[in-house]
Order: sequence, then C-alpha cells, then structure tokens
Amino acid sequence: QVQLVESGGGLVQAGGSLRLSCAASGRTFSMYLLGWFRQAPGKERECVAAITWGPGNTNYVESVKGRFTISRDNAKNTAYLQMNSLKPEATAVYSCAASLKWQPSRWYYDAMNYDYWGQGTQVTVSS
Repeated sequence: QVQLVESGGGLVQAGGSLRLSCAASGRTFSMYLLGWFRQAPGKERECVAAITWGPGNTNYVESVKGRFTISRDNAKNTAYLQMNSLKPEATAVYSCAASLKWQPSRWYYDAMNYDYWGQGTQVTVSS
C-alpha cells in the first residue's frame, strides 16, 4: 500500500505561481512512477506531468511545458509540482497518483495505469 497526501493548493491570480506537494508513505520503495493529474468541473481528468521515482525522468503534457516542473525528493518521499505563469484554465482539483509497475512513457498519461491516489487539492486561478 502507498498513501499519498497533497498540499499547497489555493487561490492565485493569473500569471502567479503555486507549488504543490505530494507526500508519500507506505511502500514507497516499490513506486515506479508518480503523476500529477487535474480535473476541472465538467472535464475529463488529465495527467499534466509524471516522473519516474528512481531515475527522475520527467514527462509533461504539451500545454504545460515550460511553465510546470515536476520533481521529487526521495529522502523526503515527496513529489512537487511547481506551476508558474498560471492561467485561469488551470483551475481544477489536482491529485497525485503512484504506479508500482514499469510502463512505457506513452502510458503515463492514462489514469488507469496508476495504483494509488491522493485526495486532491483545489487550485483556483482568477483572471
């Protein structure tokens, strides 16, 4: 079992920044991949970034490249999502998810390939 707890959400003006944290506990040594997902009202859940837990290889959806940065601190068992130049359309509930299984990078964006989920944190970007 892996437990995930997100924090760092809030209200920010367009153009501002937020850093989300995802604290992992339990069988973190078994984690292969951690992803950050977001879901806005009436929209499908979307993976915005993913990082391999050991090597630290990162992947991003095109819409956030250059503005969002995913990272992890293995010593603290914590992953981060630094979000800069935020736009109102980034308003959503952001959740982190962990996968214990190796998978090709093209699978990182599919929520079905993750085993554990956090409860989510609300990010609201005002215009």
